Amino acid sequence: MKRTSVILLLGLAATFQFCTSGKNALKQGDYYQAVSLAVNRLRQNPDHKKSKEVLKTSYQLAINYLEQNAQNQITSNANFKWKNAVQSYEQINSLYEQIRTSPGALKIIPNPINKYKELTEVKGKAAEESYEAGIQSMLKNTREDAKRAYFLFVDANALSPGYRESIEMMEQAKFNATIKVVVEPTFSNYHNWNFEPVIFGVNPSQFVKFYTPREAEDAKLNRIDHFVKVSVNGYNESRPSTSNRTDNFTDSVKVSEKTVNGQKVPVYEKVTAKMTTYEKVITARGSIVLYIRDANSGADLRNSDIVADQRWSDKWATCTGDSRAIPEVTRKLCGTKEPFMNRDFLIIQTKRDLDNRLANALSGFYGSY
Repeated sequence: MKRTSVILLLGLAATFQFCTSGKNALKQGDYYQAVSLAVNRLRQNPDHKKSKEVLKTSYQLAINYLEQNAQNQITSNANFKWKNAVQSYEQINSLYEQIRTSPGALKIIPNPINKYKELTEVKGKAAEESYEAGIQSMLKNTREDAKRAYFLFVDANALSPGYRESIEMMEQAKFNATIKVVVEPTFSNYHNWNFEPVIFGVNPSQFVKFYTPREAEDAKLNRIDHFVKVSVNGYNESRPSTSNRTDNFTDSVKVSEKTVNGQKVPVYEKVTAKMTTYEKVITARGSIVLYIRDANSGADLRNSDIVADQRWSDKWATCTGDSRAIPEVTRKLCGTKEPFMNRDFLIIQTKRDLDNRLANALSGFYGSY
């Protein structure tokens, strides 16, 4: 019974929210939102009276507003006026589709209006608008303008797929906007650490591309922007360092039971133990230098150390006396043997950490490009 009441209350709350939101949108002049909320409510409850009223009042207001807005854009001298008109016609068509899929709404608005024909026309003009703006940006011959042109050609192609040479121009604009970075090989080092896969695995921006020297040569690049190089400073691993501490434990443990006045009571015995805990620690440090150099001026854009510190440790213990006196969480160390670190464990961990730090450094540097 309680569950049914909760469900009913939730349903009433949702109904009230839809109804109130639709009314508020209508009062605030957001006719599109008012229609959408009313249609959605009628899809769930085709006989909802207040939603019918909101839909009946707001639909024609929404169509008139959006149609007028589209015409105002078209007759204006605003930049990208056709693209703005597209948005208004798409909203009219969205309302058309929403009503068609809501039987309750379709009873109120049996002949919803669509602007598919008009939308096709303005999309073509909007594509032309974006395409021409892209050409003008390309003519300015700067990297930032090439980026702007790329997105304009993307818009043109989205508005009218395959519009003129929008795809070809998109690719050319992206190529012009892309920072070309040649990755110089890492010098051989004692552990044969190679950071080139890390560099080529970084994808900080769609307008940054890394090349090997051979790839740059094969591509016949007319411009190289940066050179990147990673130099291995070295790797150091400490000798094992062992420390120890001794703890004395005392506790009372149940050893038997006895009968007192006809009742069984536990018998406790005091027990003691001594535990010496050893900890072995090995530390490691690896470091590399990330160089980023301007290909034209030769100036260092970045010259910084990247350092990774790692630590391995493990414990074992010797115990004397009655082990029952030692807390269970600690007792498991009793009798364990001295541990030894797996071969190359810290080398692998340090390299992995350096990989992550290098990737983050490159992403941070090139992310704004």
